[in-house]
Amino acid sequence: MTGSARGRTGGSRYGERVPLVAAAVCPHPPLIVPELAGAAAAELAELRRAADAAVARLLACAPDGLVLVGTGPATGWIAPSAVGSFRPWGVDLSVPLPPGPGEDRLPPGPGDDRLPAGPGDAAPFPPPAAPAAGGSPATTDAPTLPLSLAVGAWLLARHRVGAPVDAVQVAAGASPAELAELAGQVHRRRPRVALLVLGDGSACHGTKAPGYADPLAGAYDDGVARALADADAEALLGLDPALSARLKVAGRGPWQVLAGAARAAGGDWRGDLTYHDAPYGVAYFVATWEPA
Repeated sequence: MTGSARGRTGGSRYGERVPLVAAAVCPHPPLIVPELAGAAAAELAELRRAADAAVARLLACAPDGLVLVGTGPATGWIAPSAVGSFRPWGVDLSVPLPPGPGEDRLPPGPGDDRLPAGPGDAAPFPPPAAPAAGGSPATTDAPTLPLSLAVGAWLLARHRVGAPVDAVQVAAGASPAELAELAGQVHRRRPRVALLVLGDGSACHGTKAPGYADPLAGAYDDGVARALADADAEALLGLDPALSARLKVAGRGPWQVLAGAARAAGGDWRGDLTYHDAPYGVAYFVATWEPA
């Protein structure tokens, strides 16, 4: 399903223009990783193929940098040494953030106030620049990526990534002002940025769903699907935080960061929704946004 949003993202209220070149939206169920799914791996084969295609399409835009955006216990930028682990889901599998060509990123140094070692601490923004060449970065234990960004790192690891990767986590209760600020920062480190946005829809589709059944889940996720297909930034920015929390939606914050970045970039955007289903009672979407 494809759509084109004409005039919906023009005009920046987020500050500087963002050189956003493309975005991909994927979900982050642990079972998308075959090693975690075991005998059930085939059940999400279609989702896995759609996500792989969306990531490949994103990388084909040859961005200067990638930013992973996903939910986490706090709101802020993640230190570049972060590693995701699927051990809590039963498999001793770790995935680091890809460094990009030439090991182009430095670990946090003195005064670098991004997320320190240990999960759950927010990093003040804007994210600081990397330490100057010739500095002596401090040695720290690698912080842990939240599940959403671990899945994003895993998706990237299935491809040849030709650009440095930064990551930002968004707390479930992040305010519109925080999300707007993050949207206005995604361009600070790289001239041409692409976003890989990780987020699930409602977890309330049916009595066996993690959040049980809620009669509002269908209409909510149909609206998200339309917004992703049409690259409708205003519709995503209009998602209600309280309703999203009631429906156990993990993607509201990351999607609104995407919408804010696209709106700040200006111009017309074209959406392509390639997957929309709720195989385990949780809505999953795969989509790409590109300049029209």
